[in-house]
Amino acid sequence: MMVKALTAKTIAKHVVDGKLFILDVRNESDFKNWKIEGKGIKTINRPYFDLIDGVEDILEQLPKEEVLVVCAKEGSSVMVAEMLEEAGINDVYYLEGGMKAWSEYLMPVKIGDLKDGGSIYQFNRIGKGCLSYLVESNGEAAIIDSARTVEAYEDFAKENHLEIKHMIDTHLHADHISGGRRLAEKTNATYWLPPKDAEEVTFSYEALEEGKDITIGHTKIEIQPLYTPGHTIGSTSMIVDGQYLLSGDILFVDSIGRPDLAGKAEDWVSDLRDSLYNKYNNLSKDLVVLPAHFGKISELDEKGAVQASLGELFEKNEGLNIESDDEFRRAVTENLPPQPNAYQEIRQTNMGKIDPSSDEQREMEIGPNRCAITE
Repeated sequence: MMVKALTAKTIAKHVVDGKLFILDVRNESDFKNWKIEGKGIKTINRPYFDLIDGVEDILEQLPKEEVLVVCAKEGSSVMVAEMLEEAGINDVYYLEGGMKAWSEYLMPVKIGDLKDGGSIYQFNRIGKGCLSYLVESNGEAAIIDSARTVEAYEDFAKENHLEIKHMIDTHLHADHISGGRRLAEKTNATYWLPPKDAEEVTFSYEALEEGKDITIGHTKIEIQPLYTPGHTIGSTSMIVDGQYLLSGDILFVDSIGRPDLAGKAEDWVSDLRDSLYNKYNNLSKDLVVLPAHFGKISELDEKGAVQASLGELFEKNEGLNIESDDEFRRAVTENLPPQPNAYQEIRQTNMGKIDPSSDEQREMEIGPNRCAITE
């Protein structure tokens, strides 16, 4: 029997609500940097080159059935999976497309309904920790903080008979390449970007600023930009339908945004603190916070969504409960996690200054997002 492939979509379901044993055959440094994680996921790492001559040494560490073999692109995992099957393990699988496919898969999750009709969806790029959003009403849609792989949004819009009217980025991203401008060009949608983040961009855009509400459909769902600098100088949060706070990379469920990815950490500390401790504190605590990233799989709820009320975060999020200015400065500028892979090149790409190939863009994005002050 031939070993079978599991798609990233299937793996995502296991991450949210299932169990899975994974043999990761990438090299040790890549595995330690980034791997598939989940509540019911158990993983061991043994590099492919250690298994070329046989898998006998690891058989005792594996279950007798249902093992998923994972590598970077797919090829090595197929070979190891075949060796495991020949050694007597039943139901051996490999990850179709490898970790590259895992990095790109977007899982749509419905967050809730809007007051006058329509819905808001979160697209969870579960292998990267990136979150984007689609707001729809009366056959029209707006997409916020789009991933590079825009086909998932196009397919969703087609299946649900939606016309994409607006593409919005809450800030100039440094951890992933935005698909906002590309999809706006494909669909003739308006592309919105905070002007203070766009001083060096090479393309035209609509300024995302306070007071410029965006209406989707006939029900006048308002997306109200709220200027909240700190992660970048232009970071802009949005309140959707009076119910949802799209916080971009300012506030996460378990942490807060880091201000150092544009080299302005010390300059932006006070902005970040003011946005979180003053502007956010003046908003309704009933707002549901929908961030642009998550750092830990434990942040996902039972349906795979990442969300929490603003009031809950002011109670439990350590980043919102740092008393002194000096302590806050140290927290957001010192002992930070490593910066995202190729973040300078990603920023240059999002400015339109460089135009990497598809393969180069994929390589630039490999790894976790690391937009928070803690991992």
